[in-house]
Amino acid sequence: MTWEVLSIIGTVAFAVSGAIVAMEEEYDILGVYILGIVTAFGGGAIRNLLIGVPVSALWEQGFLFQIALLSITAVFLFPNNLLRHWRRWGNFFDAIGLSAFAIQGALYASEMNHPISAVIVAAVLTGSGGGMVRDLLAGRKPLVLKSEIYAVWAVLCGAAIGLNFVTEARELYTLFILTTSLRVLSYSLKWRLPNRNIKAFQ
Repeated sequence: MTWEVLSIIGTVAFAVSGAIVAMEEEYDILGVYILGIVTAFGGGAIRNLLIGVPVSALWEQGFLFQIALLSITAVFLFPNNLLRHWRRWGNFFDAIGLSAFAIQGALYASEMNHPISAVIVAAVLTGSGGGMVRDLLAGRKPLVLKSEIYAVWAVLCGAAIGLNFVTEARELYTLFILTTSLRVLSYSLKWRLPNRNIKAFQ
C-alpha cells in the first residue's frame, strides 16, 4: 500500500510539474502531454535501466499513466488566474514528487536486494531523473545540477532505507513528510551547497 500511495503522489506531482513547465514555455497541447508524461515516468525509466529492470515494465503501469493523463488534462484546463500561482506552488509540487519518488525508488532497489550504493542511486534517479529530463527538454538548466540543495534529500532517503533505518509504513510516511519539508525549507530559505565559480579567475 505504501508503494502504491507514493507512486500515485509522485506521478500526480511530477505530471503537473512537467505540464506547467511546458505551458510556461508555450508548448502546444501535444508538447504539454509529452513533457508531463516524461517528467512523471522518466526517472523510473532511467532507474530501471541501471538496476536491471526491463524498461518495458513501465508499460505495465497503466493505472498510473491514466492518473498522469488526468492530472495533465486538469492542469491544462485550469483557468489562467489559478495558473498564475504556479510560481508559488510549483516548487512545492516538485518537492512532493522528489520525496515520493526517491522513497519509491529506494524501496524498489532494496526489495531487489541491491547494495546500499544502488539503493541510493535508485533514490536519486527516481526522485530527480524525471525533473532533469523535463528541464533539458524545456531548455533549462537542470535544477539538480545547481548549487541549490535538491538531490541531497534523495540521497538521504536512499541511505535511510538502504541502512534499514526506515522500514515500517509509518516510518516511510514520516520520511516522506520530513524530506518534503526539508526541500521546501531549502528553497524557501535559499540553502545552497558549496560551489566554485572559475569565471572570477578569468
